[in-house]
Amino acid sequence: MTILTQLNAPPIYLICGGIIAFVAILCVIFLIRAWRAGIALGMDKTKMKRAITASATFSLLPSVGILLGVIALSGSLGIPWPWLRLSVIGALMSICIMWGMVLSIFFNKKYTQKLTVKENKAGGGFGDVAMTAMFIGLVSAYMGSYIGGFVSGNGLFTFSGDWTPIAVAAVSALVMAGFVYLAEQKKKAWVESFSVAGSMIVGMAAAVVIGLLVK
Repeated sequence: MTILTQLNAPPIYLICGGIIAFVAILCVIFLIRAWRAGIALGMDKTKMKRAITASATFSLLPSVGILLGVIALSGSLGIPWPWLRLSVIGALMSICIMWGMVLSIFFNKKYTQKLTVKENKAGGGFGDVAMTAMFIGLVSAYMGSYIGGFVSGNGLFTFSGDWTPIAVAAVSALVMAGFVYLAEQKKKAWVESFSVAGSMIVGMAAAVVIGLLVK
């Protein structure tokens, strides 16, 4: 019996499947408790439903990457262990992703209290400003690398580099602008739940099309 046969044995499936089922049940419990807590706080049910829908749609694309990771690792580690690894943690490198959860255990309560105090003093806005600044910085870093790669190309300022990332970013931005237009101008608020996932899917499709055309 080979090691790969042992890794794909029924007991391994039961062990890994049981752990994944346990985590899935916890997610459902947290979802129900969060919903009840939102109702107790007087939150708008429509907004809560939109948040759930947006979270669900936004989770679909990362799930594709996880599925590809399971397929890539199944040849050497079997199916159950990569399935467990990528389903519970959700990334190929656990050391990099674990710190958010670990630090939240010790510092999240104190950090949330500081945010609440600052927002009350400022009339509400520190969290929004911080998230906006982080998002702008993230986009600027990516766009800077895209533009730099295109401008430098094979030599200094040759403008012969790879322009695919810039084109994909432009397409995604246009799609997002279309979603915003539909939501704000056409009063179709439901499209906001699919704006991020839709922009990413169209951007990925644009990358494939551009790659085929360039070849």
